[in-house]
Amino acid sequence: MEEFEKCPCMGVNLDKMIQPATLTLLASSSLHGYIIVQKLQETSILQGKKPDPSGVYRCLRLMEQRGLVTAEWNVEETGPAKRLYTVTDKGLECLMRWMSTLETYHQSLGFFLKMMKDSIQEIS
Repeated sequence: MEEFEKCPCMGVNLDKMIQPATLTLLASSSLHGYIIVQKLQETSILQGKKPDPSGVYRCLRLMEQRGLVTAEWNVEETGPAKRLYTVTDKGLECLMRWMSTLETYHQSLGFFLKMMKDSIQEIS
C-alpha cells in the first residue's frame, strides 16, 4: 500500500477543497486564521489530516486579493494583533457557484462509481 501513499487515488489532492471549505466557515461568522486552520482540521474534507497552515494563509491572501474575503487587524484582544477574516458578497456568490459545481460533480461521481462497480463485477 505504500506505493499508493501519495497517489491521487488516496485523496491527496483534496487540499483543493480548502477554498470552498474556508468560505463555508466564514459564511457563518468572521474568524481568525488560526481558528480557520483548526476548524478545517475538524472537517472530514481533509480526511482528518491537519491542513498546512501556510497553505491556508496563502489561500486566504489569494481570496482577499480576489475580493472573496476581507481581513482586518483585530487589536482589541490581548496579545499580538490578529487578522479577522470575513466573507464578502462576492465570496458568497463564489460559494454558491462551488455548491452548484460540487452538486454536478457529486452526480457525475455517483454515475462513475456505479460504472466502476459494474465493471469490477463483470471481471469477478
